[in-house]
Amino acid sequence: MLNKKLMFRYGLFKILMAVLLLLIINTSVARASVISYKKEANGLIFTLDKGLMKVTVCKDDIIEVKYTIFDNFTTKSSLIVNAKWAHPVFKVSEDKNHVAIITAKLKVIINKATNNVTYDDIYGNEIASEDNKSITPATIAGISTCNISTQFNSPKDEALFGLGSHPTDTGSINYKGRNQDLAIKYMTGAVPVLLSTRGYGLMWDNYSASNFYGAEAGNTKFKYVSESGRQVDYYFFYGPGFDRIINLYRTATGKAPMFAKWAYGLFQSQNRYMSQDEILSVKDGYRNNHIPVDVIVQDWYYWDPFPIGSHIMNPNRYPNPKNLVDELHKANIHGMISIWPVFGKGTKDFDTLKKMGGLTSITWDNVVSHTFDTYYDAHNPKARELYWDMARDSLVKRYGWDAWWVDQCEPDNGLLLDERRKADFWTGKGIDYFNTYSLEHSTGIYQGWRRDIPNKRGFFLLRQTFAGEQRNAAVIWTSDIGGFQYNWTIPDWSKPEFRELFTRWFQFGTFCPIMRIHGNGERAIFSKNWDEGTRAILLKYDKLRYRLLPYIYSLAGKITSDNYTMMRSLAFDFRNDTNVYKIPDQYMFGPAFLVNPVTGREETTRNVYLPKSTGWYDFWTGEKLAGGVTIAADAAIGTMPLYVRAVSIIPMGPDMEYATQKTNKVIELRIYPGADGRFTFYEDENDNYNYEKGQSATFTLTWNDRQKKLSISDTKGSFPGMLKQHTFNIVVVNGKHGSGAIATTNIDEAVSYNGKATVVKLW
Repeated sequence: MLNKKLMFRYGLFKILMAVLLLLIINTSVARASVISYKKEANGLIFTLDKGLMKVTVCKDDIIEVKYTIFDNFTTKSSLIVNAKWAHPVFKVSEDKNHVAIITAKLKVIINKATNNVTYDDIYGNEIASEDNKSITPATIAGISTCNISTQFNSPKDEALFGLGSHPTDTGSINYKGRNQDLAIKYMTGAVPVLLSTRGYGLMWDNYSASNFYGAEAGNTKFKYVSESGRQVDYYFFYGPGFDRIINLYRTATGKAPMFAKWAYGLFQSQNRYMSQDEILSVKDGYRNNHIPVDVIVQDWYYWDPFPIGSHIMNPNRYPNPKNLVDELHKANIHGMISIWPVFGKGTKDFDTLKKMGGLTSITWDNVVSHTFDTYYDAHNPKARELYWDMARDSLVKRYGWDAWWVDQCEPDNGLLLDERRKADFWTGKGIDYFNTYSLEHSTGIYQGWRRDIPNKRGFFLLRQTFAGEQRNAAVIWTSDIGGFQYNWTIPDWSKPEFRELFTRWFQFGTFCPIMRIHGNGERAIFSKNWDEGTRAILLKYDKLRYRLLPYIYSLAGKITSDNYTMMRSLAFDFRNDTNVYKIPDQYMFGPAFLVNPVTGREETTRNVYLPKSTGWYDFWTGEKLAGGVTIAADAAIGTMPLYVRAVSIIPMGPDMEYATQKTNKVIELRIYPGADGRFTFYEDENDNYNYEKGQSATFTLTWNDRQKKLSISDTKGSFPGMLKQHTFNIVVVNGKHGSGAIATTNIDEAVSYNGKATVVKLW
């Protein structure tokens, strides 16, 4: 009888607890209604029947929304957003059901019954609208926390882009109708920024492991879910163009500083060079054969057999690292070295960091030594400073290295995710800072570099990235040309399929922001691995890359000055052409080039969609084609289909062996007629931060298509060593006239430009 009573009471207790839990969950996901609101200098704060909401007007076209079911918002400063907002003037209106905030560009409408926010343009056209915000209790890795979610309505014709780089993802670049894991793992760049073809962007200010769901409610909604937090916190950016959205994102999170000009040349790397002599032999192989290159990379384990984190180049294999770097510099080659945020026991740096509380609890099974090595706490400002001091004094500044491969900056190699969640970072529990290790790590490196190596621009190749990292001179996107095989085996380059793969990858790399060879085994262009046919194709594209440096470096200047994007999904330039929304393997490289990599084995043609435009030119033949059509493009092994948009003006330099080589500096200006066009040419000292003090120069090239007239503006600005005169060979592309990678001999007009405005009439 007693056992039955106990069983009854236990059963009743479970029912009551289940009902209580249901009430708690229902309360947390219910659409809290507005009780009252108060106007503040920067927006409105709403008291809800459960919790609070704040709508902040950061700019006329940037709105921040915070929502919590708790009694207050978190007070910690954002790790992503570093802008100091001036807060524009705004108006507030109210009716029975809504409160509206009106700026010069937006009308932000808050539903009193549901607290949902709708964003209209100033003409009353809806841009975007919330469907729900929720905070629900959860237990993850034994940690009590809350899941944070925002859900938006998504019309049928909307396409969604962004969210970073996910190497294992094989889906469309359009996230409409599909999901994406946004937890930082191995070699991922989970950037919580979404761009919509309806003309807006969203950025979630949450650092926990997250997921994007793009097919909710029958593909009529999407939501962003973060596994841990106490509040919804997101930013709304109104474009409507993608360039404007990115501009606003970087306004909020920081400009990308300029890389040195050499960073846009070819990087030669492999896993891994084993000695000083080997690196110098690579230098000689390029320079003696007059093959363009700008950087040679020393990858990991140069410290062997010393423990990782010792920051020592083994003197038996690298007897004079300073001389090594000096010899590279004499050959006009720059050096990049890999340094990790991991420390093995038995090193002085490990002991120093441990003593000051600068190590995490995260240990990683080193794939080479099979020792358990420990990550330092990059969230700790003092540990970051100490880490930089160690690297500066032992390697970077000591020997004169020019760039840093910031490797292994997933703080567990992306394998020990629960260990990362449970870790105690200086800022808080790892579950709440799951995705920000790389951001904080690069912050310390960049700040230290700017202070202690002030006349050399920072360049940091990171294997992982998060929102805001562009402000730390982080390389946001590149790839290992040639890549790695499974089990780290070295490819047999005598096999046609491997030579073909490398050739196609190299062609693609030519039109990436950073062009970098890397992988297991020798793969330098001068190498005996290549038959002469393959080598000729590699040289063709390497030389083309260097001829395009005036175009590329001008775009680099635009990235910093205008928050521009060099490597662009087609929706950047053709947002209203719905045919581009699901094309994953074509992109724009700057405003001119439509790039179409060949990824299939033994392909000799590939389908290319030419977006709706004023027309396109085949770069290789000069043939003009209409836009809005799909063609079967020639893709013989030596040809990656490459098209240039009519309206384009492309400055092309002479053949060079390194980016800053002083040549005759004749610039070929290729004009692709069919519509009016313009291009801004940018120059500076190539490698220091004087451009931030105004020491740079620009002039604008403008093409009037009807009058067949090229106008060159006055030069604005100046800098030490600036050329006083340019010679331009003007070529108006027409059929084979002005086509291909080699300089055009039968030019249309030669112009000597001395910085004063001039007009050239052609025909």
